[in-house]
Amino acid sequence: MFRRALRGSALRRGSGGIAMLRCTYCRAMLSCTCCRAMCGGTGGIALFSGEPLRSRRPVFCSPCTHCRTMRRRSALRGGRSVGGPVMEAMRRAAQEAVFCETILAKSGDNVLLETLRGATPVTWEHYPPGDVFDRDSGAQWYYHCHNGGPEAAEHGHFHCFIRPQGKDGPIHHLVAVGVDAYGKAIRLFTVNQWVVDDVWADADSTIALLDAFDVQMARPSYLVNRWLTAIIGLYHNEIAALITQRDAVLAAHVPPHGTDTRQDRALEVVSQCNIELQARAAELGI
Repeated sequence: MFRRALRGSALRRGSGGIAMLRCTYCRAMLSCTCCRAMCGGTGGIALFSGEPLRSRRPVFCSPCTHCRTMRRRSALRGGRSVGGPVMEAMRRAAQEAVFCETILAKSGDNVLLETLRGATPVTWEHYPPGDVFDRDSGAQWYYHCHNGGPEAAEHGHFHCFIRPQGKDGPIHHLVAVGVDAYGKAIRLFTVNQWVVDDVWADADSTIALLDAFDVQMARPSYLVNRWLTAIIGLYHNEIAALITQRDAVLAAHVPPHGTDTRQDRALEVVSQCNIELQARAAELGI
């Protein structure tokens, strides 16, 4: 049936006469004889050795659970196409985030304990004091917590920023990463401008800054810095979707008379989604 579906396509062949295909979803090189085992063909076939087929009509065989799930998530995220170099970048980010958590766990630590370094957290205080700023990338972050009760799922969150023109230049909020009391990342969210008092940038401009977030510093903790960088990279598409949603929500919001939408204290968290690192890593085969 799969061969019949391919009939009529301008299919290139390898030296051995086997039809060599590339899945448009995961970019893996496939042959029509092993497609079901390797991918399931859920993305359809569009390329051979980097060259487009004359017929771009997607070709499908029986989809595997992994590809079906990931393709659905990609559509929901609405961000970068997940395939080839992007998929590999996601895998590396997931591996790094898991690695950082694993190393910290060996000494009974986690990203939260490593950030607080024995301090009893005071609500609204920044940890570490003075924030973390990487002068090479312009990335900046701090951790703080609010007045959540003991039953609250979230202990606090890491606010992540970019200063594209350096420490004395404008600062733009990218996203906040919420963690539970054990330092596990549980949600991503965007906030209204008044919350962090940053220099406003629209969705397209903010999304363009995401890849610049890269903290490579030994202090206050190299592992926390790399973990946070990896989380931002791994969830790039989710963050981009949240930033886009942020602008849509703000555009539709009607503040009290005389109050600017971005200064309306009744609107704090503008968009959010739940995340679970181990589940995402498993989806990526890690």
